[in-house]
Amino acid sequence: MGIFKRNPFGHILLFKKWLIRTAGLLTHRRYRGFNELQIEGSEVIKNLPDRGVLFVSNHQTYFADVVAMYHVFNASLSHRIDSIKNVGYLWNPKLNIYYVAAKETMKAGLLPKIMAYAGAITVERTWRAKGEDVKREVNPNDTENIGIALEDGWVITFPQGTTKPWKPIRKGTAHIIKEYRPIVVPVVIDGFRRSFDRKGLRIKKKGILQSMVIKEPLEIDYENESIEEIVEQIEYAIEQHPSFLKVLPEEAISEIEELNERRRFSYKEKEDRRY
Repeated sequence: MGIFKRNPFGHILLFKKWLIRTAGLLTHRRYRGFNELQIEGSEVIKNLPDRGVLFVSNHQTYFADVVAMYHVFNASLSHRIDSIKNVGYLWNPKLNIYYVAAKETMKAGLLPKIMAYAGAITVERTWRAKGEDVKREVNPNDTENIGIALEDGWVITFPQGTTKPWKPIRKGTAHIIKEYRPIVVPVVIDGFRRSFDRKGLRIKKKGILQSMVIKEPLEIDYENESIEEIVEQIEYAIEQHPSFLKVLPEEAISEIEELNERRRFSYKEKEDRRY
C-alpha cells in the first residue's frame, strides 16, 4: 500500500489537489477579469450528496466549460452563492469531481494529458474519430468507468458529444442514467464559444458576458421511463431541444448572438462614459 491516498482510478489525491489549485489560480481571471461569468442557481450545489450526481450540460468548448464548473462547484461548496469571488475556495477543492471527455481529445498534447489527471473519464466516441464519421459499438469499459466515478463522486457530462449547438443527445447518457440511477442536474452555459477558441485554451475575445445556470435535479422515473423519454427530458433541461431552435438556422442564431454582444459592448461603453 502506497503512502499517498488514491482515487479508484489510481490518481494520487494530493497531486490532484495541487493540480486543481494551480489550474484554478491560472484560469480564474478568464471568468472574473478578462470576462465576467454570471452564475445562477449555485445554491443547488451545496444541497447535493457527496456522490452519485450526474451533471448534464450543453457544450461550447473542449476545456473552458469544465474548468468553469470546477470553479463554480467548489465556490458553491464554500458557501459562495452565485459567485466565484475570492479564490480561497481552491485551497480545499472537492477531489471526487470527474468529467467525461473524448479519448482522442485528452491525448492531443501535453496540456490535455495534465488536465486529464484532474478528473477526466476518457471514452471512445462511437460516431466520430479523427475528424471522420464512424460507427462502432460502445466500449463497455467506458460505461463501467463512468459508473465507478458516480459511485465515488460527481460526474460532468456533455450528452451531445460535440461543441456544436442543437445536435441530438446521445442515448448513451440515458442508458447510464437508467443503469446507475444518479441524481441528474442540468447545467446551461452560454458565452464560452464567443470568449474562447474551440479548445477553450486561448482567449478569443475579452469583455464577454458568460453565463452558467444550474437547475434543480430532474425528476426521473428510472424504472418506467424509456430511453427516448429521458433523452427528451435532457434536451429540454439543457435547452437543446429542437423547439428552442424554432425556425432559425444556426447561422442566423450566430448572427443574433454577435449582434447582442455588440449591443452589450456599446451599452457598457456608454455606462463607462457616464461614470
